[in-house]
Amino acid sequence: MTTDRIQLRVDNISLSFGGIQALSDISFDVRKGEILAIIGPNGAGKTSLLNCFNNFYHPDHGQILLDGRDLTRLPPYRIAQLGIARTFQHTALYTGLSTLDNLMAARHIHMKAGMLASILYWGRAHQEDIAHRRVVEEIIDFLEIEHIRKSVVGALPHGLRKRVELGRALAMEPRLLFLDEPMTGMNQEEKEDMARFILDVYERQGMTILLIEHDMGLVMDIADRIVVLNFGQKIAEGTPEEIRNNQAVIDAYLGKAGVK
Repeated sequence: MTTDRIQLRVDNISLSFGGIQALSDISFDVRKGEILAIIGPNGAGKTSLLNCFNNFYHPDHGQILLDGRDLTRLPPYRIAQLGIARTFQHTALYTGLSTLDNLMAARHIHMKAGMLASILYWGRAHQEDIAHRRVVEEIIDFLEIEHIRKSVVGALPHGLRKRVELGRALAMEPRLLFLDEPMTGMNQEEKEDMARFILDVYERQGMTILLIEHDMGLVMDIADRIVVLNFGQKIAEGTPEEIRNNQAVIDAYLGKAGVK
């Protein structure tokens, strides 16, 4: 499904916190319609890099270009409006709200009705609400979470909260989806379900996905290409087969088991 068109370009990104160098001159491209995985040991800089994409962290130098537009100069809400959505390593949901309300909250970037119309709930606001609820209900069906649609998210088990967070990201209708360790803390059955949902999103919608994940079996199975970080530096980039047999990656992260 991949094409040769570059959708996101990471150009010499560096980031430091005081005297700690978190990222050092990281460069790579994300092609439209691919699954690109970023892997590496804990502390390699993977989440820090992802936070630069959303401008939660502002890099010391370098550029992050979405279809040629520099994201490092934009606030996070504008980046979301451009079609980038993400999940977080530790779920960041409205724990006091229901699953349905969490997904509806993600639709705010698509809401056009004015404040008065929304308060009175008439005319355009009413029609808009119906349309947004239709999108959300489709996502609930897709992720097979009908049974928790009215459940308070804070009371849900970890695996289901991860699924709700994926749903919230999808509710933004992104063209580029960042997934930060979407399977952390899950049992094997939950991981298999999440992998199926990710692949379905990729195959049905042709969505570009950037994935951070420690489950190497999953990464090797679903990624088109892989970027490997270690101590804030890029040490390899290539196909799963190339990464599996890269000696620098084996030494830094995969170990001998990674060759299998």
